[in-house]
Amino acid sequence: MRVEDNFERCAQRLVETVAFAARTEPRRKRYLYLDVQGHKNDAGGYDRDAYEIMKEFLVGFLMPYLAEAHTPLGAFRNPKGQREDVPEVLEIKDPDERPDELLNLKMRVRGRAQDGRRSRPPLSMISDYLGLEEAACIICWSTPVHRAHAVPDGLGGSNDVRNFAPLCEEHHRQAPDVIDAESFWSWIDYACEKEAGKRLALMHKVAPALIPDPGPEPVRPPGTFFEQVKRELIDLYGWVESDFEGLAWGRVLDEFYVVLEQATGKHFGVDRKVSTYAWAYNVAKKRVQLKGLAGDDTFRA
Repeated sequence: MRVEDNFERCAQRLVETVAFAARTEPRRKRYLYLDVQGHKNDAGGYDRDAYEIMKEFLVGFLMPYLAEAHTPLGAFRNPKGQREDVPEVLEIKDPDERPDELLNLKMRVRGRAQDGRRSRPPLSMISDYLGLEEAACIICWSTPVHRAHAVPDGLGGSNDVRNFAPLCEEHHRQAPDVIDAESFWSWIDYACEKEAGKRLALMHKVAPALIPDPGPEPVRPPGTFFEQVKRELIDLYGWVESDFEGLAWGRVLDEFYVVLEQATGKHFGVDRKVSTYAWAYNVAKKRVQLKGLAGDDTFRA
């Protein structure tokens, strides 16, 4: 369970992994070994997402499809026969995204009590929290790195170690500057998926006998700024073409500028980024939908 994973993303990946094993090695005993990166609560134990993955999801849902599961909390065995009908897809709704948070634009961080330290934690402390031997960019594994806030200090983000990620300068420049730490980590996950080829190439350089050469990275034209925003809305937030065609864009834009002003910031002395704009458009769309369901006067003809 990587630091950028939440419950939903980790659960889906675990199911996909077990389903793949069942397809390729049917009826062979399956042993799952789960490690957890970061995900600490205020007391230093595991946070809710990690705890629920280990105690509720693995034991309560996935265990029938395994022989054994090994986690930092202990090992679990399946006392019955291992089932082979592993589901391929899970339908899980994010329980943490509440309507009041979207409508009031509340800041979301990991952990309720934030460390009140005045200075940023050293890279060694961030690396230790993440279980890294070396401080490298968690997206592309390059060095040197910046200490990037999940919620920027300019938006009220703390210097709690859980509010940091080591990022290279390029990815720090691309990361969103928003009040929602979980959206930051979701973007990190999205960027990691996009950079998978680069990481494989790096692994191939280090161990060519073990890791096959992934070949050249496909070149994707950057497009205009708003084409890039649209691409991120589709790839990261799951928008489809009908979302762009069917929205009441006047209402969405009204909400977009409110979100942009109240819940996002600028970084590196430049205007807001693609990732920041995409997040603001997605939140604006949700706010329009919520207010429409509530019969808000703002949206009456």
